[in-house]
Amino acid sequence: MAGARAAIRYAKAVLSLASDKNTTEVVNKDMKLIAKTIAESTELNNALQNPVVSSSVKKAILLDAFKDSNEMTKNLIETLITNKRLPLLQEVALKYNLLFDELTGTQIAQVTTAIPLTDELRVKVLAKVKELTGKDVEIKSIIDESILGGFILRVGDIQYNASIANKLNKLKREFTLN
Repeated sequence: MAGARAAIRYAKAVLSLASDKNTTEVVNKDMKLIAKTIAESTELNNALQNPVVSSSVKKAILLDAFKDSNEMTKNLIETLITNKRLPLLQEVALKYNLLFDELTGTQIAQVTTAIPLTDELRVKVLAKVKELTGKDVEIKSIIDESILGGFILRVGDIQYNASIANKLNKLKREFTLN
């Protein structure tokens, strides 16, 4: 819990500094890249979490991996190393993305489908969600073959389940109750 609070503090501080320098969008892209890279690379994640790996080695790895990053992002990495909080880097990046989305009024719509979304369907979903929420929305697509067909749309705390599996379960409950 203490780590999560610290991550939020670091993310707020970076967002504040980035706002002052009008680089919030660039830093947001860096943070998305950092969060995605750490999530996808178990070796990188293990190196960051490992107390045996020296800070100088971690710094070299990160600055090499994210050499095209904004100076603000590199300063965050330096600060986390100095304060011995580098294991929080992914969490800080994720919190920054959330704070940036709040600042810009963007919401994440999670769409779960049995097959990948087509570009045409993605445009329709974006339009519908914008109509419902009145906010700009970014789509995060998840593929789950167990829903058989249809989709499950989750925006904030609202969920709309139009999956075939859900409809079949409703029918099953109706038949077992009668």
